[in-house]
Amino acid sequence: MFGRKKNRHIAANTIVGLETRINGDVHFSGGLHVDGIVHGNVSADPDSEASLSLADGATIDGGVTVPYVLVEGIVKGDVFANKRVILGSTARVIGNVYYNLIEMAIGAEINGKLVHQPEGQVPLLEQTAKIDQTAA
Repeated sequence: MFGRKKNRHIAANTIVGLETRINGDVHFSGGLHVDGIVHGNVSADPDSEASLSLADGATIDGGVTVPYVLVEGIVKGDVFANKRVILGSTARVIGNVYYNLIEMAIGAEINGKLVHQPEGQVPLLEQTAKIDQTAA
C-alpha cells in the first residue's frame, strides 16, 4: 500500500471531487481520496488498513485520524497516523503530526510539532480523552 516512490497513489473506495465541499465529519473505511475541501474531522478505525490521500490543492479543515496518510495539500488540524505519514513537496500541515513512520519530501511544511508514537503506544488523543473523562 505505502511503499517507496512506486506507490504514491492509494487505491480509493471514496473520492471527494475537485468541485466538492463537505461540511461535517467524515468517517470511512478502505481508501479515501480528497481533491476538494472537507470542513470537519476525517477519521478511520485505527486498527484498520484505511488510507487517506489529500491531493495538491485540496484542504482538510479539521483533524485527521487515519492509519495511513498521504498529504500533498493542506491540513488545518492535527494529524494522527498510527502506521505511516507521507508528506509530499506541496504538503502543508498547520497543526501537530503524531506518527509511527514518516516520510517528508523537500518543501513539505509543518507548522506544529512532530511527535513520534511507536506502534502499540496509546495515542495521545486517547490519553487526553481518558483524562477529560476522569475530570468530569
